[in-house]
Amino acid sequence: MNSKKAVSKWKRLQETVLTVLLGNIPTKVIGSNLRTFFYRGIFAGLGKQVYLQDNVEFINTPCIEIGNRAQILRGANINAIGSSKNKISIGDGVQIQQGVDIRALNDTHLTIEEDTFIGPYVCIAGPGNIKIGKGCLIAAHSGLFANNHNFVDPVQYIARQGITRKGIVIEDDCWLGHNVTVTDGITIGRGSVIGAGSVVTKDIPPYSIAVGVPAKVVKSRIGEKVRKEELGVRS
Repeated sequence: MNSKKAVSKWKRLQETVLTVLLGNIPTKVIGSNLRTFFYRGIFAGLGKQVYLQDNVEFINTPCIEIGNRAQILRGANINAIGSSKNKISIGDGVQIQQGVDIRALNDTHLTIEEDTFIGPYVCIAGPGNIKIGKGCLIAAHSGLFANNHNFVDPVQYIARQGITRKGIVIEDDCWLGHNVTVTDGITIGRGSVIGAGSVVTKDIPPYSIAVGVPAKVVKSRIGEKVRKEELGVRS
């Protein structure tokens, strides 16, 4: 147990020293290249041609893996602290814009699959698991919150009543507009579009267009021709 604690403290020290020394160096040629070179020894995985802009904060890097050609811009916070079982996985070609806040918190897996775009100041927070599929677009100031506070007892403080953590799934090829909120326990089906400012409190079927507070499906992206083709019906 003592040896494990010592290894953990040493890794944390390495992480702190490297990220403090290298985290604020600007420019792609110098700063990003230095970071990707020296960070390989402290991350769970770090792919090729990764661009890490200055002033990106990483916490608990042994639980963070970043794929090839990923881009993480200034002011992003990637935080896997809280458990050695945490995992944050950022896939190939993912773009994470400035000010994005990603937090695993406690025994949590957060996965962003390849070629997905995460807009400025998006918040993605456990402790429930979150999976965002391939080729998704999540616009600025949106929030995915995979937890919910219990509040049954009016006598106790809400903060002391614990939480639920069902998790969130955003399937491939979804587009979430500006300032969309996705609550715990939700699945948004493949190819769906969620209108700006919507709050998603129920599952959204694949290829749906949903808007409102709470979000309601107003249209399907699958036209009648596609429906007939899928059913094998001839005109």
